[in-house]
Amino acid sequence: MTKKQDHAGRTAPSRFHSPKSRLARRTLLRGSGVAMSLPWLSAMDASAGATSDPPAHRFVSVTIGLGLLGENLFPEQAGRTYASSRYLNPLADVRDQFTVVSGSSHPGVSNGHRAEASILTATPIGNSGSAKNTISVDQYLAKHLGGATRYPSLVLSTSGTQSPSYTDTGAMIPSLSSPAELFATLFIDQSQQERLRQADRIRSGRSIMDVVNEDAKRLQRDLGAGDRNRLDSYFSSVRELEQRMAANERWAKMPKPVVDAKPPTPPDANDLVGCQAMMLSLMKLALQTDSTRFITLNLPGGNAKLPIEGVDEGYHTLSHHGRDADKLAQLALIEEQIVGAYGDFLRSLAGFEDTDGNLLDQTSVLMTSNLGNASSHDNRNLPVLVGGGGFRHGQHLAFDRNRNYPLANLFVSVLQQSGLPTDEFASGKSTMKGLEPTRD
Repeated sequence: MTKKQDHAGRTAPSRFHSPKSRLARRTLLRGSGVAMSLPWLSAMDASAGATSDPPAHRFVSVTIGLGLLGENLFPEQAGRTYASSRYLNPLADVRDQFTVVSGSSHPGVSNGHRAEASILTATPIGNSGSAKNTISVDQYLAKHLGGATRYPSLVLSTSGTQSPSYTDTGAMIPSLSSPAELFATLFIDQSQQERLRQADRIRSGRSIMDVVNEDAKRLQRDLGAGDRNRLDSYFSSVRELEQRMAANERWAKMPKPVVDAKPPTPPDANDLVGCQAMMLSLMKLALQTDSTRFITLNLPGGNAKLPIEGVDEGYHTLSHHGRDADKLAQLALIEEQIVGAYGDFLRSLAGFEDTDGNLLDQTSVLMTSNLGNASSHDNRNLPVLVGGGGFRHGQHLAFDRNRNYPLANLFVSVLQQSGLPTDEFASGKSTMKGLEPTRD
């Protein structure tokens, strides 16, 4: 049981007489390569007498460093009448809550494990890493929509600090891998005195930014047009930072949500699936309490021998199976449980309802990897499962496995479903074909 705290400050629009025709809540004005969102209009009521905004949209990604065996994941048939594969059989009860996608990848992205940096940005960075990365889809969402919650995003891992999350300047955001530390961050409160001290520290930082801002404005009088434009860009950055600092000050003064859960006792560090399941349970609590709406969880490809019956070799060693039957059998036991934990997460979200409805319907849950074939370090034909989020599911979207479909089109679908008026993201130039919202 949780006590959800709504800090978004949303207010319902006034009632208007129902017009003869209605507009979709996400109606966009479109021009040549441009989309502009409309403000709320009376014609956008979802039904007669509707007065509340739609529920907030959330995004969760689970990225797997060593991929999944396509032969055990992808069904042989496309469409809605597919026969479940080995990995999807245990998810039969939530079949209508997810879509499996085959034949997709990021155009131009290669170089095996190095492509981990590109899985959520869709930006090729090359083998040397000399090319600059760009913002990841989770951080794009956090940048534009993350201000409504205490934490704009959470970047997590089952071990280490590597993550697929990148800022708009192309810097990787280190992940948090301690379940106990994550629980404390989310739910263990500081004393009121310490909260006030933290707010004072943030306020002091804001006053420093004010001084810098005023000094720069005085300088502007002596600059040419080009430099003034650069300063305008700088001012915009300053204003954005001030807004974030103001939000931090507000949250620093507020107590954290209360949950009926004890701090977790982490499983053995070699238990990848156990660590995954524990992190997913904490992620559910974070979403339930509206502590954040955007979360990434990375499952790196270490070589520990997992405590799974029938598994006798290290995980990374098994991923380089070379089509050896024994290695393939052991690897399947591991991957079956990884996909099973994803299914459990879908069930847990579907089982939680609040005043806005089903939490799974509000949350797009992606599982994917930078590797379509870990044994050969192939970055094509990536494993993709996407659940929830208000999309029509229960299908296998089978694209061309020789000429892959841009995976970033899925990111465009998620962004638009979240209410962001964008028609493209990196190599994604449209929404994903066949992945349609349940309602406009």
